[in-house]
Amino acid sequence: MNFWTYVLRCNDGTYYTGHADNLDARVWQHQKGALKGYTHDKRPVELMWSQDFPTRDDAFAAEFRIKKWSRAKKEALIAGQFGRLSYFAVPPKERDTRLVVSASLDPIPRLRSGRADAPALNHPPIIILVRPQLGENIGKAARAMLNFGLTELRLVAPRDGWPNPSAGAPAAGADVVLADAQVFETVAEATHDCAHVYATTVRKRGVVKPVVTPEQAAVEVRGQQGRSAILFGPERSGLESDDVALARTIITVPINPEFGSLNLAQAVMVVAYEWSKSEALASPPKVDLEPPAPQAELEGMLGQITDMLKEVNYFFPPARAHVTLRMVRSLLTKPGWSANEVRTFRGILTEIRKGPR
Repeated sequence: MNFWTYVLRCNDGTYYTGHADNLDARVWQHQKGALKGYTHDKRPVELMWSQDFPTRDDAFAAEFRIKKWSRAKKEALIAGQFGRLSYFAVPPKERDTRLVVSASLDPIPRLRSGRADAPALNHPPIIILVRPQLGENIGKAARAMLNFGLTELRLVAPRDGWPNPSAGAPAAGADVVLADAQVFETVAEATHDCAHVYATTVRKRGVVKPVVTPEQAAVEVRGQQGRSAILFGPERSGLESDDVALARTIITVPINPEFGSLNLAQAVMVVAYEWSKSEALASPPKVDLEPPAPQAELEGMLGQITDMLKEVNYFFPPARAHVTLRMVRSLLTKPGWSANEVRTFRGILTEIRKGPR
C-alpha cells in the first residue's frame, strides 16, 4: 500500500500540503468541501504535486518538511526545478557566496500534476549509494551532488544506519540532500520507479552490458524518458556482480590502469560534473584585465631604467651596451604590462634612485 504527500493550490493562490493513503479520494474531498479546514473556504483547489512513499510515517515526514518551506521553494518543487530547489534551500545571505544552481533552470515535470502523468524528460538522475560504510563519505557525496545540481539521494542498507550524525560536517552545507535522502533495503527497491539504471564500476564483473563513459551517460539521461538512477558501490569493494546485474548500462571512468581507485565522493563528483555541463550553474565572476600600456608609457619606463643603469656603469663593456639594452627591452615588453603596472614599476625605480631614506 502506498501513502502520498501532496500539494494543492487554493483559489487565493496559497498552497496546502497534506498526506493521504488514497490520493484521488482525498483530493476529491478537498474539492467538494467535505473536509473542514484550510481548503474548505478556498475552493476550487488544484492538485499541483504529489509523491508516493512506502509508509505513512514517510509521507507524514515529507508533509511536515514541505509545510515549512517558503512559497518559492514549494513552486520550485511543483515545477520540478531542482536547481531552484537547491538555490532556495540555501539561506538568503549565503546565496551569493556559495556555489549554488542558477534559479533560472527550465521547469521539469514532477510525477503527477492533477492531470495525466507527464513523461519525465531530462530529469536529473537519482544518485544511489549501495551499502555505504561511512557517514563521512555519504556527506562528501552529498556535497559533490549539490555542487553540480543533483539533490535526490537514495541509500541502500547503509552499514551504520540512517540518519548518521557523521555525515553532517563533511556535507559542508548540503543539508537539503541529506534531509531528503531515502533509505531502502535492496537495490531493486531503490530503483523501483526508474526506467534507466546505470552501475558505476571499473572492474570486470562477468556481466555483458553496454559500457559508457560518464559524459555519454549524461547525454543519454537527458535524451530519454523516465527516471534514471546511477548506482555507486561501497567504499571497500564497489558494486557486487548481483548489483551490476540489475543495471541496464555500466558507467566506467577512463582511469590509470595501474591505479584504478576512486573514493566514493570522487566517483559521484565525476558523474555529477558530467551531468552539470549543460546546467546553468553559477560561475566565478570574470574580472576584466586592464588593457596593455601604450607604447609611449613603456618607452618612458625603459628610458628611466636605461638612465639608472648608466649611472651605475651597468653597460660594460660599452661596445656591448646596445645588446644589453635590447635584452632589457625584450624582457620588459614581453609580459604586456598594463598602464597601472608600468606606473607601479616606475615608482619602484624612482624610490631606488632616491636611495635609503
